[in-house]
Amino acid sequence: MNDAEKIIIIAEAGVNHNASMEMARRMVVEAARAGADYVKFQTAVPELVISSIAPKAEYQKETTGEAESQLEMCKAIHLPLSAYPELAALCREEGIGFMSTPFDLVSIDSLASLDMDYWKIPSGEITNLPYLRKIAKTGGKVILSTGMSTIDEVATAVDILETGGINRKDIILLHCTTQYPTPYSDVNLKAMDSLRRLNTGGVGYSDHTLGIEVPVAAAALGAKVIEKHFTLDKNLPGPDHRASLDPAELAEMVKAVRHIEKALGSGVKAVADSERPNIEVARKSIVAARTIVKGEMFTEENITVKRPGNGISPMQWDSVIGQVAKKDFAYDSLIEL
Repeated sequence: MNDAEKIIIIAEAGVNHNASMEMARRMVVEAARAGADYVKFQTAVPELVISSIAPKAEYQKETTGEAESQLEMCKAIHLPLSAYPELAALCREEGIGFMSTPFDLVSIDSLASLDMDYWKIPSGEITNLPYLRKIAKTGGKVILSTGMSTIDEVATAVDILETGGINRKDIILLHCTTQYPTPYSDVNLKAMDSLRRLNTGGVGYSDHTLGIEVPVAAAALGAKVIEKHFTLDKNLPGPDHRASLDPAELAEMVKAVRHIEKALGSGVKAVADSERPNIEVARKSIVAARTIVKGEMFTEENITVKRPGNGISPMQWDSVIGQVAKKDFAYDSLIEL
């Protein structure tokens, strides 16, 4: 398997560090230990992202209460822009890719110097024209989440990025449902097929369901990227912890996706190396149904088909019928011409 065929697994730390650099560092280490390709954070200047009157989502109210505003919540759990160069350096030390989603134009400028492999655009910015133009102008490869959007909105965002200078084939679209956790009935993995028709660099899946079954299924359906939130402890305060995997579950998901990755194969229907020795055991050959003497003609009464499969193939049945035995054959012996 070459690198182009490998599924990219993003361990989404997001804001699950709860504004603690110590926790953020531990999340880098745990993501690397689990075998993820990237650990991804969320970078924002809260006052540039959220107005003072913006309400919380219902799931945020359930996980963090209603006393504080969305802005106050985000201010309490975000890291300063100065934190991300250190986290990027730690990622290099730990052998895992660094990624962070910018939520505003200042954050884009701040992250640009960190030389990330991909810009990760969140679902909420897919209708943000100034933001999309800024990403396009900055340049590079893009992974675009598509939660809460229609196919027309996705197509428009792709066109904006392409017009701004991003190669269409450098854009990977992630199907996503923006609800934490996502009900299985709202996942709609088949929507990846719709996204494929936009002819970008591929499709993937950003998961907000509980457990690992759905991202593993997405891998089986051909996702090039799998993104999944994880946390050090699901019982920590904050909006996303309950819908996240713990480190052990993240490692299990990575393991399962890698198994699926191998299982997908080349798509060519051919004999697998592991099954080749079983051909002789499981297939059949033409054998004597009774004792046959030399000079006797082979007929449907004196020959039959049985295992093993190392003799004349039953597919040659018609060419064997009517020929004359050149020697004696005992019951069950392989017929030879």
